This record gives sequence, C-alpha cells and structure tokens, in this order.
Amino acid sequence: MADPTDPTSPATLAYAEAHSEPEPPLLHQLWRETHLQLMMPRMATGHWQGRLLSLLSHLVKPRRVLEIGTFTGYAALCLAEGLAPDGHLHTLEINPERASRIRRYVAAAGLNARVTLHLGDAAEVLGGLAGETWDLVYIDADKRHNGRYFDLVVEQVRPGGLLVVDNVLWGGKVLPDYAGGRANDADTVAVSAFNERMRHEPRVVPLLLPVRDGLLLLRKV
Repeated sequence: MADPTDPTSPATLAYAEAHSEPEPPLLHQLWRETHLQLMMPRMATGHWQGRLLSLLSHLVKPRRVLEIGTFTGYAALCLAEGLAPDGHLHTLEINPERASRIRRYVAAAGLNARVTLHLGDAAEVLGGLAGETWDLVYIDADKRHNGRYFDLVVEQVRPGGLLVVDNVLWGGKVLPDYAGGRANDADTVAVSAFNERMRHEPRVVPLLLPVRDGLLLLRKV
C-alpha cells in the first residue's frame, strides 16, 4: 500500500488536483488532443502544474514572459493568464510541425496579440530578444542544455524576477538511491549537474518543489 503521507503519491496528487482550481475547458481540450494525437504526451504540462504556473504568473503580474520549449502550448496559455495589462509572452519551439496547433490554441484563447511564437533553435532566437527584460522565464526544453538556457537569459531577468525550470527530478534518476544508485545517462548527468550548480549560483535563490517531475523555482537577486 502506498504511503498516504507521501506528497508525490498518485492518491495525494489526485486529492490535490481535486481541491485546486478546475482546469479551464480549452486547456482540457488541448490536453486531451495532445494525448490522443501526439507521441510522448506526458510532455504536456497538465492540470495541476498548469494551475501552479498560472498562480505564479498572477503573483508576478509579468509584463514580459519567456518560455523556452512550447510543445503544444499548454504551459504558455497558463503563463499568459497572469500577464499585466500591457504584458506579452514570447514562446520558443524548435519543432515547426507543432506550430499550427500552438497557433490554433493561442487564437482560441484570444491571445494572438499577446503571445508570439518563435520557431527555431533557442540560442539563435534569444539573440534576437536580447533587448528584452524578463519578469518570468519558464525553461522546459532539451534538459542537457538547461545550463546554457539559464546563462543566455539570467542577466535579462529583472531583480526579483522568477525563473522556473521543469523536470529537475528527471523521473527520480537524479536521486542517489535511484535503482541502487544514481543513473549515469547523459540526460540525468546534465540535470543533476544543473541542479547542483543552482545550489551555489549567486544570482538566484533556489527552491525545488517535488511536484510531478520536479519544478525548480529561482528568484533573481
């Protein structure tokens, strides 16, 4: 029997989801479509984590949001919910085959004027956004490059701004006792190294939340 005190147990997570803000109908439609039509649908943010991203965005009230790794746009729509009246969200996606779905749902949410989708390699796209100052950054792309993405954007984040990095538990593989010892594949090594680096990074204050696959919150000092 699962430990009822385990905050990551399916029963606990189901209870938390049931007692959180309901998933908006458009986002549920997107989540369902993602699971029916795409490979690796677990990459979609989902109800509970999406409500957390929405809450963080509402608290920050950002004028400028940057998302690195759009997938189908679920997280982008959640982050856009808390935009300031003159706010804008830039989201970066490397796979052009996902563009039509992303744009369709951005339009359905009435956000065409407030969300810009950039297609291409993140490093190249970010070069064209060098003049922006970010209030909120969400990093959810190639895990081997978390450190690279962080380095590219951290100086553009305003003091007091927030960076959020997804999948920092990496299925538990970063834990020392995972399957008898920490996994040593390239992705796990990269995620683990990034997590350790953030413990000592002087430009941010870290808080790792063990929800879903792990969210690392970084407050810019």
